[in-house]
Amino acid sequence: MNRTTTGGAAGAVRAVRRQGARHAPLLLAASGWLALAATALPATPPAAGVLRAAAVTAFLLTCPGAATVRLARPALRRDEHWSAAVLAVATSAALTALTTETLYLAGQFTATRVLVLLAALTTALTLLAHRGPPAPHPAGPDAAGSDAAGSDAAAPRRRPRRGRIWAAAALLTATAACGGPAVSDMQDPGSPAPVAATAPVGEPPARPPAAARPWHSVFHDDFTGRTLDPADWTTCYDWNQGGCTNAGNKESEWYRPGQVTVADGALTLTATRRPTTGSDGKTYPWTSGMVSTGRDHWDAPPRHTFTYGYVAAAIQAPADATGTFPAFWLLPAATRGGLPEIDIAEFINSNRYVDLNLHGLTPQGRDTISHQRYGPADFAGGYHVFGVDWEPDGITWYVDGTPRFQVTDPDQIPRVPMELLINLAVGFEEAPPAGTDTARLHVAWVGVWQH
Repeated sequence: MNRTTTGGAAGAVRAVRRQGARHAPLLLAASGWLALAATALPATPPAAGVLRAAAVTAFLLTCPGAATVRLARPALRRDEHWSAAVLAVATSAALTALTTETLYLAGQFTATRVLVLLAALTTALTLLAHRGPPAPHPAGPDAAGSDAAGSDAAAPRRRPRRGRIWAAAALLTATAACGGPAVSDMQDPGSPAPVAATAPVGEPPARPPAAARPWHSVFHDDFTGRTLDPADWTTCYDWNQGGCTNAGNKESEWYRPGQVTVADGALTLTATRRPTTGSDGKTYPWTSGMVSTGRDHWDAPPRHTFTYGYVAAAIQAPADATGTFPAFWLLPAATRGGLPEIDIAEFINSNRYVDLNLHGLTPQGRDTISHQRYGPADFAGGYHVFGVDWEPDGITWYVDGTPRFQVTDPDQIPRVPMELLINLAVGFEEAPPAGTDTARLHVAWVGVWQH
């Protein structure tokens, strides 16, 4: 091949490289918005969910950091590309952690807001770097093959902008002290469970009220491990078929195991505005979590049932309560959801008031309800203890150790074994406002004592 042909081929290669370099900043600037658009993909079919997760993960792990590194060091030598890639991934993780934790501490955290802020930051950094003076082409083997003008090889070298690199290192150090990236809240229902938020301080002690006869503990979980104990808990109602909901209340959530986490000494149920198609073929706008001492499926035996005793839990209600319906309650094991029903604590679209209910049936089969609402109190500001002392001659409801409601009619007192449930329902009576995309219910401990 003659020299003219060789020079023409080299020029074509350089032209392709220059064309790619021209479009790369535009793709980087748009990467966050493309990832945000991918979150609108449905959870099914599985390929769509995988594509959505891949797009979001790829953006969060590379693009914000790549934009930062590009601004700090617009020109890289050939031996610097691997170190720049590592720095980009580390910086992306730091920026994701910093953004997530800042929004969470401000009480504004949602996965969408994290993506929007990081997309805007990536775009701004990319455009800022693009507006700067053109970076010189680094000297290297290709310089010898430049055209006759020799403009690439003759371009003056500029000193690296080390100050910006040191600034990026300082950012990594500062955010590392705040904790790792909290990306898992953006995962699909089939992905690993999201990390629970740190439990509030001031956890109240687990003890029954004073009584004439001594108490002994028959069930207790203070959630000191890292996972839910499957010997004690399942994550659905007795009609579990790949998830579940309470169709009788026309709720908006589909319960999935990935919305239940145990960390930092607390159980956390997380409701996320994420469309989920249930096994009933319907699509629910929210995905949420629940636990029960009942069955894995309709024909299985329940894990734990209780007849009489003091049943209590330390609970922190969601900060954004409108449109949510957390409940701590008891259902009969034999009827799998029928009456009677003891509602130890229900927070219906409120974190200031708690509903204490007893649902039953008269001898003639008519529904009855005994009801008391207690409040106002700041049930979202920390843990509060909600319990019932269920005895053969009456039921007494307690809030933070003080009796608040009592039923003594013998015809209303349940006398059947019951399962224990804690759930975070959504959309009962009203839907969450447009700006609310996440809600969390924290539980420090659950206990049952009997005489």
